[in-house]
Formats: sequence, structure tokens, C-alpha cells
Amino acid sequence: MTSTLATPGAGGLAAEVSTQPDNWLEAADLAHDHREVLPRPGERVAVLGCGSSLYVARAVAALRESLGHGETDAWPAGDPVLDRPYDRVIGISRSGTTTEVLTALDGLRDRVPVTVVTADPRTPIADLGEVISLEHVDEEAVVQSRTATTALAMFRWHLGHDLREAAEQAREVLAIDDEQLAEETLAAVRHAEQIAFVAMGWGFGLAEEASLKLKESTQSWTESYHQTEFRHGPISISAPGRAVWALDELIPDFARDVARTGAALVAHERDPMAELVLVHRLCLLRAADRGLDAGQPRNLERSIILDS
Repeated sequence: MTSTLATPGAGGLAAEVSTQPDNWLEAADLAHDHREVLPRPGERVAVLGCGSSLYVARAVAALRESLGHGETDAWPAGDPVLDRPYDRVIGISRSGTTTEVLTALDGLRDRVPVTVVTADPRTPIADLGEVISLEHVDEEAVVQSRTATTALAMFRWHLGHDLREAAEQAREVLAIDDEQLAEETLAAVRHAEQIAFVAMGWGFGLAEEASLKLKESTQSWTESYHQTEFRHGPISISAPGRAVWALDELIPDFARDVARTGAALVAHERDPMAELVLVHRLCLLRAADRGLDAGQPRNLERSIILDS
């Protein structure tokens, strides 16, 4: 059987997915080395991004507030509200050339400390703030994997999380052999007509990222919701042949309510980032089933650069 971690034409995504556990552990050094330009307890912070970077921003904001570190807003860079009294603004852009991020950050440095997180420190974003470089995890694939999760890992270490268990769980996900992956572990979602990803708290940002990954890589019908919101309307789309995938602990009665719809429920006791690695493997598997290049989706490029 062809390995989903070495599928020809995967545009680098398969190899990039596989390095994530090590990348997350190395992110502890990133957090330590850049602690002076990362948010301090009590600071009011805005985090900006587009696409995967926005979902990282949302996870960081929810996590930081839940730990009592300070008010934190996550804004889509194309529609931010930056006239509030922030103590620090963080811009995340893998390419460092995303027009909306550059536009949002332009001029801020003169009135508020700005930190930029990018995989290419030689790009225009480097002139707009203090740089945290993720160059060592930059990707060939258009579809992000390790840059997004490594950025989040850095913030999690900075906020006091120990990611050694999450990294070990991710290694276990990566070690699942291809036959078991296709026929057992991911059987409920391999050919599902529709998949809804759900989570709570900071994990919701990863539910959004999981949904985006599967859309990009496999042209699949996916959605993302808070678990508590799923029952307020979206559950009506659930049916046999479709699936609901929880990236974190199930809330009371959620499994019962999904079971009534006939949809498959996928839920494991893993860190949400490790569970996202399993979603990455589903992306590779479904793309191979459909004859698609998981790392090079249609209608997308590495960076969205708009005409001035």
C-alpha cells in the first residue's frame, strides 16, 4: 500500500507533517529566546493573521485569556480593529508578504510595540516589528502544517504549557501504519460526505484549522463549530454517511445527540494539536483517494498579494 506520508505529488506536505513533534519541542527555545517580544502577563494584546495564521491567533487569544494573562483580541488582518489601547500587537504571516497583514501593521510600530512571526524574515514584514523567525520550519507546500502548529507551540510554551506529552501523542499518530490508518483509524471519515470539526476554548481555533486543511487539500465539504453551538442549528446537517470530529473532550450529552443523527462521531483523548496531526494524515489519505496533490490546492498560492 502506498504510504500516505510519502505520497508522490504531495507537494512537500507529507514530509512537513512528519516533523511536527520535533518542531513543537524545539519551540520551547523559541519561546525562551524571544520572551522579551512576546506578550507579558497583564498586557492587552491583539493578534492578527489570515487563514491558518488567523486560527493560530484565535487559539492564542482564547488560551491567553483562559489562563488570566490579559485581554487578547484575535483579528482577521483584513478587518482589524486596532484603535483600542493595546500594549502589543502581533502579526503572523508565514510568507511575510500577505498584503492584509502588512497593511494592518503599517504605521503601528510608531505607537505600540509590534512583534511579527514569519517563516521568511527577509520579506517586508520584517520592517514592521520585532521578528520571530520560523524559517527553520518553512514549507514547500502551499497548505500550511508545521509553520502554523510550531507558531502555536511557541505561544503555548510561553504561556506555561509543557508540550512533551502532546509531541509524544503526535508521534504515535504518525506511527500508525497505512493500512490501519485507512481501514480502521480513519475509516469513519475517509469517505465521509461531510465532516464537522468541533472543539471548545482554545481548541476551537484548531477546529477551524482542521476544517480549512481538509477543504484545501481534498476539496471536501467541512465546517467548524464550538461544541456548544453545534446543537443550535448545525447538527441538522448531520446524517448517516457524514461525520462529526471532536478535537477535545466531549461536553455532556454531545455523543448522545450526534448518535441520534446517524452521523459518525470521532473523538480521541489527545491534545488538540496532536489530533490535528491526524487530520493532516486524513488530508493526505483523501487527496490520494481523489488523485489530488494535497499540498498544492486549486485556486491558491503561498501568499495572497493584492494589487495596490
